[in-house]
Amino acid sequence: MTLLRFETGRIDRWRMRLPLFLATVWTAAALTGCSGLFHSDARPEQVYYLRATPGPQGIAPIATSLRLNRPSAGPGLESTQIKLVESDRRMSFYQEARWPAVPANLVEMLAIEKLRGSGVWQSVADSTSPFPSDYVLLVNVRRFEADYTSGAVAPEVHVLLDCIIGKREGREVIKSFLAEGSVPAAANKLSAVVAAFETATNAAIDSMETQALDAVRPELGK
Repeated sequence: MTLLRFETGRIDRWRMRLPLFLATVWTAAALTGCSGLFHSDARPEQVYYLRATPGPQGIAPIATSLRLNRPSAGPGLESTQIKLVESDRRMSFYQEARWPAVPANLVEMLAIEKLRGSGVWQSVADSTSPFPSDYVLLVNVRRFEADYTSGAVAPEVHVLLDCIIGKREGREVIKSFLAEGSVPAAANKLSAVVAAFETATNAAIDSMETQALDAVRPELGK
């Protein structure tokens, strides 16, 4: 009985000291946090964005309005990762780098900026606009990738837009067409690849607008 009381006393004293012990451990951990306990050697993720560049100049304006619906995207283009294609049809992504939005949103943002900036259309509405437009442009982003399959050290960037333009009234399709931009990267480094993406995307959007105008102009005289 005496031994039992002795052991119980030791346990009671340990329980009283346990909160103090835990507080000491956590304090030491907090003090050493800056010196490496919570330190990570992982490189921070880089976010790259694309800018709109001026399109073709001297195009006669037309008295009609255009709405660009939110673009859709093909397989492998549903994330913000920067896609690359390797030999044997292997799809991959650049590590520690991404776009600020998915490719479909990037294309819509740049296209709206360029279409409005061209001054050709009477008005240009995006996918969130509550106002009706005379013509509607549908876009599917089929390619938005850095292609290494040629065997060259630096990739070639491909941006391919599958487009349909039609009249809002009557839902009449006028024309379907492809708009493409392909630009080889100046070097096999991410900054050069992103620059090629910017040039290729702007070229594809310029081609899209030119072909959309060619489709709409004959309709205005009817």
